[in-house]
Amino acid sequence: MTTNSDRFALPLLQAGQAQKELTHNEALALIDMVLHAQVESITVATPPGGAVVGQCWVVATGATGAWTGHDGQLACLTSGGWRFIVPRKGLEVLCASDGQSYIHDGTVWQPAAVRPDGVYIGGNRVVTARQAAIADPGGGSVIDVQARTAIGQILAAIRAHGLIA
Repeated sequence: MTTNSDRFALPLLQAGQAQKELTHNEALALIDMVLHAQVESITVATPPGGAVVGQCWVVATGATGAWTGHDGQLACLTSGGWRFIVPRKGLEVLCASDGQSYIHDGTVWQPAAVRPDGVYIGGNRVVTARQAAIADPGGGSVIDVQARTAIGQILAAIRAHGLIA
């Protein structure tokens, strides 16, 4: 008989089980950790001394103290002590220390594509902060109406997407 859920190992109630509220409350505490998860940092390997109930961290490699053996897991201080979640592929957390989101790829935590300094694809930044305005083409000794129209349309599209002023 299964005693835990398949994805996040949440405790399941069993028929005839005494004190079902303990199992139910444990499941709620774990759900509370992963539902719109926010962590304080992903670079801390030792439980912080000033941690407040409700704060969470992604446990960094080389964990010590109460976090020993939980590298890469989501650790949250609850009223019942430290609780841990083994991340599943696709779990996303927002990190308060750097304002960036991280997604678990099934093995490790990776920065999300949309970051404070731009949009990344394959590790390469493809969109950055908004740039200065570019003037529409004008002047010159030879005027190519089709080229000017095309350049004007490109600039209009870039402006519409907010990439330039």
